[in-house]
Amino acid sequence: MGLYHEKSRKLQDRFDTRRLADRIEERIVHDRIDDGDRAFIEARDMFFIATVDEDGQPQCSYKGGEPGFVRVLDERTIAFPIYNGNGMYLTAGNLLSTNKVGLLFIDFEGRKRMRLNGSASVDDNDPLLADYPEAQLIVRVAATEVFPNCPRYIHEYRLVSRSRFVPKAECETPVPAWKRSEWAHDVLPEDDPANDPSREVIPRG
Repeated sequence: MGLYHEKSRKLQDRFDTRRLADRIEERIVHDRIDDGDRAFIEARDMFFIATVDEDGQPQCSYKGGEPGFVRVLDERTIAFPIYNGNGMYLTAGNLLSTNKVGLLFIDFEGRKRMRLNGSASVDDNDPLLADYPEAQLIVRVAATEVFPNCPRYIHEYRLVSRSRFVPKAECETPVPAWKRSEWAHDVLPEDDPANDPSREVIPRG
């Protein structure tokens, strides 16, 4: 199956871009992660991820961590952790249902971006869990399409600070204030860190 489907082709023909689209697919879309792709992915501290459930309903999520939290395991596979969150498991649940995934990596300072599409697996017993403090799951993605995107509409941003909620081995992770709120605290899982009264609480998150 190619990158384009019937409706994509219809729009390409409507705007006379079929030749350009074919050239882009031929020249820059590939199914392997090369050294340049690896360097770009592993330098990122965030990405966006799109998934779909069994009924075709989409979800889009932001995932953040320290640079290198997404690992390139080989020329066809990446991996990243799922940390403690809001308990909805929309992304992970969709991956377990349909396994189809699209990732978008953006360098806002350098104004570059890359897409990676593929099939995902989710594991709560993956050996990589030992490398990610407080991670609950590991997602591995087998890449089917990897390609850069035109950067012209990327706004240039500068990093101010990284989230203190990203778990680190050398310090205790604070908990978000909303998990101590009246509407949430009584339905938290028993092992949620927010149940520990000694944990630092910070408002944002």
